[in-house]
Amino acid sequence: MLKKVSKIPFRGTPEQEAELKAVIAANKDDKSMLMHVMQQAQGIYGYLPFEVQVMIAEGMDIPLEKVYGVSTFYAQFALSPKGKYNVSVCLGTACYVKGSQGIIDELVKELGIEPGECTEDAKFSLEACRCIGACGLAPVFTVNDDVYGKATPDQIKGILAKYN
Repeated sequence: MLKKVSKIPFRGTPEQEAELKAVIAANKDDKSMLMHVMQQAQGIYGYLPFEVQVMIAEGMDIPLEKVYGVSTFYAQFALSPKGKYNVSVCLGTACYVKGSQGIIDELVKELGIEPGECTEDAKFSLEACRCIGACGLAPVFTVNDDVYGKATPDQIKGILAKYN
């Protein structure tokens, strides 16, 4: 699955940039530290926007294509920011069979975003996951640490209202 690039403008701070540059400087002579630097960068910014990937590539003298390739290959990296409320819908077998696609479809409709995206106000982000280990409650989705089991599409609007 291709990762989507954020529609939200990059809003890095000078403090974040200084912190990232320190990480890059400490690792720039060892190309094998690319993943470590990218993990640190994601910790600093919360995701890996294009601008951050460019800083990493230039600072470590690694082709931008390689940085982008790593960021899109590994599931741990996000190219879009996460919202204040991260909504994750389980699409594992048990949840899918019990109707989790309907949950995702309703969330897309209500939030106006696709999985892998964040609302423009940065309030909600939406993602699909493979299994959260709550198969007995299928279909399941989470909003941050809150778990909603045996969910139905008609419950979505009311659940989202709790976070407004």
